[in-house]
Amino acid sequence: MRVLFAPDSFKGSIDAVDAAAALIEGWAAVRSDDDLVSMPQADGGEGTLDVLAACSAGSTWSSTSGVCGPDGRPVDVRWLRLADGRAVIELAESSGIAMMESLNAFTATTRGLGEVIRASGSDRMSVALGGSASTDGGLGVLRALGVRVLDESGRDVPEGGAGLVAARSVDASGLAWVPSDIELLTDTRAVLFGPDGAAHVFGPQKGASAADIEVLDEALKRWADLLAAVGLSADPSTPGTGAAGGAGFGMCTLGARVSSGAERVSELTGLPAAVPATDLVVTGEGKFDRTSLTGKLVGHVIQICSDARVPVTVVAGAVDSDVEVRTVSLTELAGSSEAAMADPRRWLIEAGQQLARLAGRDSVVGSPRG
Repeated sequence: MRVLFAPDSFKGSIDAVDAAAALIEGWAAVRSDDDLVSMPQADGGEGTLDVLAACSAGSTWSSTSGVCGPDGRPVDVRWLRLADGRAVIELAESSGIAMMESLNAFTATTRGLGEVIRASGSDRMSVALGGSASTDGGLGVLRALGVRVLDESGRDVPEGGAGLVAARSVDASGLAWVPSDIELLTDTRAVLFGPDGAAHVFGPQKGASAADIEVLDEALKRWADLLAAVGLSADPSTPGTGAAGGAGFGMCTLGARVSSGAERVSELTGLPAAVPATDLVVTGEGKFDRTSLTGKLVGHVIQICSDARVPVTVVAGAVDSDVEVRTVSLTELAGSSEAAMADPRRWLIEAGQQLARLAGRDSVVGSPRG
């Protein structure tokens, strides 16, 4: 029996690569002769690099030292080069919210991301936009690539959202090089500004108050006009331009295109091609509910399996759904959500064992959750 393990990360608990390994360990303890394939997945957020490195033969790690972190402190950043030469850069490595000592929507910057893009020298790249700390509309990225952003007195604006608020003109004459092929990997359909825009949707989690959100939202709207005035234009209503505090929009003005992170990562890892030759796919995430089917990674895996007529099982930290797919809840196995989160590897191993015990009963493995 060939079983493919393709979980997402269990956010705040265990990453996708380790989750797949734990599930396989559990399964192998019961059915060691089965063909078990690890193909962890991601949606463009944190962990995308590790997933691609684990699944992409011939990929190599690179690093860039001393780039500007989200709060201005220098950081060393790793990135990946795939076998075909495409660079994969993860925003969270240089400009991530987890790197902030304290949240500050007005000072957090994406400059480090731009510095890594420039240092990579790659003309083809994928940029995973999840986990950002900033709401700067990509101002930091553009400045790192040579764009000047000026206040009403003609002086360079500060970094972050504060710079966005102060911006009154843009000088793009120093923009010497831009990769010809940039794809943005994201799991959000947020636009640049407005009720469904970057500030309103993501501002609160980045430390912005209700008043701050209104100020930043107005600044993002003005930012689109300032960039368009110097020939750097993009449609701010395009879904995904609000990703990473509007960094998606800033990069779209350089010609980048927005892609579904889940779909693109699955392509890069070879998941759609691997599923039809598989007897069972096991995927998973922290919480499985109705929203899992609306553009999230697990929903995408379920769709691939449905199209290929291959049974799929979802292992989740918690299950709150009546979707007709077999599920295993780590919370139920552990007795509580606290216990499941305290030792996710243990309970993922247990889940793998439970699924393996059912493997001989095809009608059970392939049937919906009762």
